Amino acid sequence: MNNMHLVLQDNFEDNFGSRIAARLSDSTVSLPNDISERLKAARMQALSKRKVLKLQVAAGVSHSGGAAILHMGGGDRSLWNRIASLVPLFALIAGLLTIAVLQDQKRADEIAAVDVELLIDDLPPAAYTDPGFLHFLNMNRRD
Repeated sequence: MNNMHLVLQDNFEDNFGSRIAARLSDSTVSLPNDISERLKAARMQALSKRKVLKLQVAAGVSHSGGAAILHMGGGDRSLWNRIASLVPLFALIAGLLTIAVLQDQKRADEIAAVDVELLIDDLPPAAYTDPGFLHFLNMNRRD
């Protein structure tokens, strides 16, 4: 359905462009010669500056399990292209390391906060390991 929509849109755009070009061509007949020559020169200049679309065809396809890998031809393998292809990998590694460091710091802060609460509490820390204290807490929880 989506591909059909794109095809219909392309057809509409092509028809619309053809109608505009036909209408512009019809109105150029009544233009003075100097204006039509300037338009012709501008058209030639625009055509010379347009970018030509260069398509690159895959040199081969490899199948590995359920994945397909396209092998591009031996095109541009300059140093800058190789470095640019590694930049996202380095950004990912830096992000993962940053997340790991921040999580470790947060975990250490939480443990320190619990330790501070234990040390400034009225109960001594040994009370928390006493089996009678655990029984006392369970009894109060039932009430």
